[in-house]
Amino acid sequence: MPHPSRPRRTLAVLAALAVTVPAAPVAAEPRAFADAAALQEVMFVGNNWAGTADVIRSHGDYARLGRINVVPDRDERLHEIYLNPVRLAFFLGIRQGPGEGHDQLVDDMYTTPDGTALVVSRPSFADVVSLDLATGRIRWRFPVSGYRSDHMAVSPDGTRVAVSASTSNTVHVLDIRTGQQLGSFPTGDKPHENIFTDGGRYLWNMSIGEVNTDLDAPWLDWTKGDRRITVADTSTFQVVKVIDMRPRLDAAGRRDLSDAVRPAVFTPDGRTLYFQVSFFNGLAEYDVAADRITRVTTLPKNPATSEDRTTWVNDSRHHGLSVSPDGSRLCVAGTMDDYATVVDRATLREGTLVPASKPYWATVSGDGRDCVISEAGADRVTAINFATGQKVVSVPVGDHPQRVRIGHLPADWTPPPAG
Repeated sequence: MPHPSRPRRTLAVLAALAVTVPAAPVAAEPRAFADAAALQEVMFVGNNWAGTADVIRSHGDYARLGRINVVPDRDERLHEIYLNPVRLAFFLGIRQGPGEGHDQLVDDMYTTPDGTALVVSRPSFADVVSLDLATGRIRWRFPVSGYRSDHMAVSPDGTRVAVSASTSNTVHVLDIRTGQQLGSFPTGDKPHENIFTDGGRYLWNMSIGEVNTDLDAPWLDWTKGDRRITVADTSTFQVVKVIDMRPRLDAAGRRDLSDAVRPAVFTPDGRTLYFQVSFFNGLAEYDVAADRITRVTTLPKNPATSEDRTTWVNDSRHHGLSVSPDGSRLCVAGTMDDYATVVDRATLREGTLVPASKPYWATVSGDGRDCVISEAGADRVTAINFATGQKVVSVPVGDHPQRVRIGHLPADWTPPPAG
């Protein structure tokens, strides 16, 4: 079914209120932080509009094990916001813009190495908090610079977490246990995705520019701002490389595509980066060492999807990408086209189009067999087998699930009291 037009507001207006080339990266989500006998591997599903995180099994039946309130301090935060006119203006702008009429209460999540806390970015509250997984209480809180927090990434050793501060064009890197800032670096406009590479030596940030306006016609692309990949050294927090995909897309014969890099994923050997861009139903392949785009593939459109770009969520057409552990297959969330599909890396041809309601993210199951997508339009997560491209199971979760992340909990964990 076509997606209805939603009210959109620009945060850009509110903002008025207020080298060395790294070696080929090897990127992977951490799989184990502590004694495997003491911890269980799970998945956390962030229910963005509900302000909760569901805990589900990381493979197999993906059964839900519990739910965590990630905004136990909601009244306190709202009190602060409503007493500050500038913060209130941004808070309401987030609600009407990227929140599609809702507050954005959880974006990204990672567990601490010992599995006792969940670290969460909360866009509408412009912060990152650490939640004790036994009590549900906040251990520490880090307010980001500016007025909105976004995507995060955790270092391969699990000790550092990076968070994008959307309105200040900054990435903060924090000690995951204490919340202390270890460093920060500047980015392009509206930093979004973060990926640690080379064993944590570098951090790649993708800025997507202004996505909350209705200036979506191709000839108005210049209004979207400075969109680029920023690569920083995580020991010095100095920017060591900037990659502007505009000339690289032009050289590949794709002047028609936006250069706003959205979700991205490295192959297991770190030699190739696959990424999605605004407004495009497809993905691009980038050779890291050669510094060039080698292939672009266009994926099917849903005939029921409106071609009015202003109805697409935050300039997304497709938003969600993962790669199988052996590097042979990609999984694509076709957000506005209401499907997900497994793509063969050798040919870049899609497999079965698995119907899905506003799939918003894609990750890999704990056993590596499945791609797990969040269906924000149906309040569920769905597993799709990498080998067959077929749906395995769907599991109900909370309101508007987005990010899905592997995490670890004590083996005898029980959900904290609701609060």
